[in-house]
Amino acid sequence: MRFLLDTNVLIWLVAGSRNLGPRARQTISGAGSLFVSEVSLLEISVKVSINKLPSIGSFAATMGQLGIHRTHIDDRYLARLEILPLLHRDPFDRMLVAQALSDDLTVLTADPVFAKYGVRVADARE
Repeated sequence: MRFLLDTNVLIWLVAGSRNLGPRARQTISGAGSLFVSEVSLLEISVKVSINKLPSIGSFAATMGQLGIHRTHIDDRYLARLEILPLLHRDPFDRMLVAQALSDDLTVLTADPVFAKYGVRVADARE
C-alpha cells in the first residue's frame, strides 16, 4: 500500500513522538511506499520561522534513511486543488488532499478532515 504522510505524522516520526501510535508505526515500517509532500516541508519551515515549531533537524536525511519519496508540486495537483470543495481552509492540507486523490494514496493522519474529501485515511494515533 502507498501512504502519504500528513505533516504532523512526519514531525512525530522525526521527533520520535509518542503521539504516533503503534499501529501507525507498523504501517510506516511495512508500507510498500511512503511519500511526503514538499508542501509539508514548506509548512514545517514556515512554522519553524514563526516559532510555532522548534527546529527538528534535517528532514531530508531522515526521509532518505526511511526511504520516503518526496512528491513535487505539479500541474495535476494544482488542477485538482482548484476543483476541491472548500471543506477546510488549511491550504497545506488541501494540497495534500489533491495529491492523495491524484495519486491514489492513503493519507496517514490524525486529522479527521481528510476523510471528508473522500480520501482514504489511516489513523496516525492508533
